Amino acid sequence: MNDSSWGTPQTGYWGPSDQGPGRGAAPAGPAYDAHNAQQTRPMPIVPDVPEHGGDQDADRGTARLSGPLFRDEPTRPRPHPGEVPQNPEPMPDAPQPAPAPQKKSAGRDLSAAIGVGVGLGAVIVASLFVVKAVFVGVIAVAVVVGLWELTSRLKERKGIDAPLVPLALGGAAMVVAGYVRGAEGAWVAMALTALAVLVWRMTAPPEGYLKDVTAGLFAAFYVPFLATFVAMMLTADDGPWRVLTFLLLTVVSDTGAYAVGWRFGKRKLAPRISPGKTREGLLGAVAFSMAAGALCMQFLIDDGSWWHGLLLGLAVAASATLGDLGESMIKRDLGIKDMGTLLPGHGGIMDRLDSLLPTAPVVWLLLVVFVGSG
Repeated sequence: MNDSSWGTPQTGYWGPSDQGPGRGAAPAGPAYDAHNAQQTRPMPIVPDVPEHGGDQDADRGTARLSGPLFRDEPTRPRPHPGEVPQNPEPMPDAPQPAPAPQKKSAGRDLSAAIGVGVGLGAVIVASLFVVKAVFVGVIAVAVVVGLWELTSRLKERKGIDAPLVPLALGGAAMVVAGYVRGAEGAWVAMALTALAVLVWRMTAPPEGYLKDVTAGLFAAFYVPFLATFVAMMLTADDGPWRVLTFLLLTVVSDTGAYAVGWRFGKRKLAPRISPGKTREGLLGAVAFSMAAGALCMQFLIDDGSWWHGLLLGLAVAASATLGDLGESMIKRDLGIKDMGTLLPGHGGIMDRLDSLLPTAPVVWLLLVVFVGSG
């Protein structure tokens, strides 16, 4: 900075210098008149840290908060004239772009799911109303495949080796026994299957015996024993209509929960177990299932009444939701999304049986209470 920045000197402001060409005086020279020349005004000393804070902004003349209490703050070096700053600070009032709205997704291939669902429904209905024994065979095949998926995932993810051979043979026998001998036959087959699991596992080393047989007993109860109640429904005179009512109410409950939850769902039902399920979806499941139950009991079931259907639909919505949450709990523990990949758009067989299995004994019992065993 030179002296001209402090303004043009005025003659006689400081008076003549008596120090000659020393400090505070203009240099002597041929054109220099010590008596007529004026003394140059001394420049003030700018302190490194201003008394009242801040580095002075050379461009704006404003002070930023600084000083002895802010010595640890990093300071950004000022760029030289003409230099482009490397990391310019963003404008605080600059408008931020709005996030693009996310379109709701079903999470699965709906076309494949619908196609597979229609195909399975056609097979089930055809076998159900043509020959009852064929439908019992369909149940047995579904049980064996479900046991294979469950035991495979347990071994892959947890190292649990539940014996599949006695489970598959005992599970198929359990379904047939329930159809032929009713509840008594189902319980006997369940006991024999549990004994076979205990004995079969003895042929392997003892390490892990307890967890393997415990998982085997759980699988025997969870898949074939609960599925046996579907076969027992079939033994009534209007058995095919009872099974059809059971299937329709469960499917309608799941569909209502999905449709209402996808459109209106905001409040989570059980976020730690299944983040996709909402309370609004549960209300949709109840409403859809109760309406379908009233229609089915009034027009499909002998001696049925519409109010029976309302209670049946409410019970189905509750059991189907709990079954779905239970399956989700198992899959979260195993760290998987689906139990298998056998059914495109659906996952595995167990992913379709999750709400059907716990609903089967509920529907069987309520139908016996409302209209008898047939």
